[in-house]
Amino acid sequence: MIYKIYPLLVFLLLSFGKDTKNTPELKEVTARSIAKVEKLSVDAKIENVYNTLNSNHFELPELKTFSEALKGFYLLKEKGIIKKDILTLIDFSLSSNIKRLWVIDLDSNKILFHSLVAHGRNTGEEFASAFSNSNSSFKSSLGFYATGEIYQGKHGASLKLDGLEKGVNDNARERAVVMHGADYVSESFIRNNKRLGRSQGCPAIPFELTNEIIQTIKDKSCLYIYHPSRSFTMEEKLIS
Repeated sequence: MIYKIYPLLVFLLLSFGKDTKNTPELKEVTARSIAKVEKLSVDAKIENVYNTLNSNHFELPELKTFSEALKGFYLLKEKGIIKKDILTLIDFSLSSNIKRLWVIDLDSNKILFHSLVAHGRNTGEEFASAFSNSNSSFKSSLGFYATGEIYQGKHGASLKLDGLEKGVNDNARERAVVMHGADYVSESFIRNNKRLGRSQGCPAIPFELTNEIIQTIKDKSCLYIYHPSRSFTMEEKLIS
C-alpha cells in the first residue's frame, strides 16, 4: 500500500507567456489549483481502495465514513504516528443494535472483523448522540486514536488507546477509555433489552472477539470513531 499521494499537478504558469510575471495573485491561483487537484487525487485513490475492498462476506462501511477514516490514516501514517497497516473504523451514526465496527487490513485490502461495539451510557440509548473528552462523563469520544498496549484489567485483556485530537479525545488514556470485552455487547443482550448495553465511554466489544481483535490492532494502528456531528478534513491538525 502506498501511503503518500502522488497527484498529477496542474501548473497554470505554463499557460502564460514567458514574460508573464509571477505575481502574488498568480501564485495564489496556482496554489489553489494544485490543492484542488491533490484533493481530487486523494478522493479518487480512496474510492478505488473502497471499490476493490475484499468484504470477506461482511457488510461494507459507508463510503463517506470509510473515506474520512482513510484520509486520516494516510496523514497519520505519513507523520509516523501510525505504524501498522490496520484501520479500525467505528460508525456511531448507526444503531447500536447492528454491527458498526470494522477492522480492515489495508495491506491485503480485506475486512478482517465486523462486530458490535458499545458506546458510553451518557452518549445515548440505542443511538449515539452526545460525546465528551471529560473525566467521569461516561460519554464516548470521537476522532482518531493510536492503539496502545494490551493489559489485564477488570474486563480481562484490554487495549489502551491514545487520542490524537486535542480537545476531542486526547484525555482518553487519562480517562481509561480502552477497548475491552463485555457481556452486554451481544445479540442476546439486544434481544432481552431491545438495545445493546453501554459502557462508561469505552468502545466495548463482544468477549468472544476481544482477544483476536486487540491482538490484531495493538501497537500503533489507527482507530477512527465517526459521527456526522463532526466531520474530519485533511486540513485539520492531528496531534503529532
